[in-house]
Amino acid sequence: MRLGLVLSEALTGLRRNASMVISVVLVTFVSLTFVGAAMLIQLQIGQMRDYWVDRAQVAVFMCRDDSTQTTCADGQADEEQLAAVADKLESPALAEIVRDVRFETRDEAYQNIIEQWGEEYVDFITAAQLNETYWVNLVDPTQTDVITEAFSGMAGVEEVTDQMQYLDPLFSALTVATYIAVAIAGLMLIAAVLLIATTIRLSAFARRKEIGIMRLVGASNRFIQTPFILEGVFAALLGSALASAAIFLGVEFGVNGYLRREVDFVTTWVDMSDAAVVVPVIVALGLVLAGVSASFAIRRWLRT
Repeated sequence: MRLGLVLSEALTGLRRNASMVISVVLVTFVSLTFVGAAMLIQLQIGQMRDYWVDRAQVAVFMCRDDSTQTTCADGQADEEQLAAVADKLESPALAEIVRDVRFETRDEAYQNIIEQWGEEYVDFITAAQLNETYWVNLVDPTQTDVITEAFSGMAGVEEVTDQMQYLDPLFSALTVATYIAVAIAGLMLIAAVLLIATTIRLSAFARRKEIGIMRLVGASNRFIQTPFILEGVFAALLGSALASAAIFLGVEFGVNGYLRREVDFVTTWVDMSDAAVVVPVIVALGLVLAGVSASFAIRRWLRT
């Protein structure tokens, strides 16, 4: 097979169907950009979850004077109740679950709030309104239920809370955003496949006389099909290149240039190394879909 002749035929087809080719490039660009964005969002969710799961704590809040829980019938937790909780956290039964424990007094909790939220809260919050708290880090963060069951209902304990319960809605919302991006990308990819197939069939119809002559002189179906397949692959390659550029620019300016500076509570973000993993995937996906759809379209036309 003469490579120069095949490439010449493919470029001729691209010129003849310039408007359709531009449509294929744009649809492929948009669809693959959504695919890449969905992959980056999922990578971001994974990084955030790993970071926060490792740092999330279980808080054992001790009773205050004004606590209304039945376990706080005697009012503020006394030294005996505090010691009972501390002993249980250090007991052999929880030794393989508890990694470390930090006790926070009311005064410490008060100072932390003022440092975090500012001096304007001095007039609204007092140390007496806060709980003495045991902050528990676990060896396996998925075993928070063990701590909850062990200390809920214990005298002097007002409440046991898992910090991950406040983060789960965020992760759920991000996951939904990923699903939406994937759904949109899927629809756009279907549109790109149909456009590629239509472009190839129109190109084949426009050159039907040439195809007929090639078949009469004994040209193989493979020789006839290859230029048409290359047309679809070239168009998809251009769309993939634009999508790759969009992914890199999005990470550089959207993540590194804006989100890292504006969103303080997230400390781990996707970076160029993650984009470098995503880009080959979307390029390969675009080329495979284009090649398969173009091949199918021209084979059906040649059978007619």
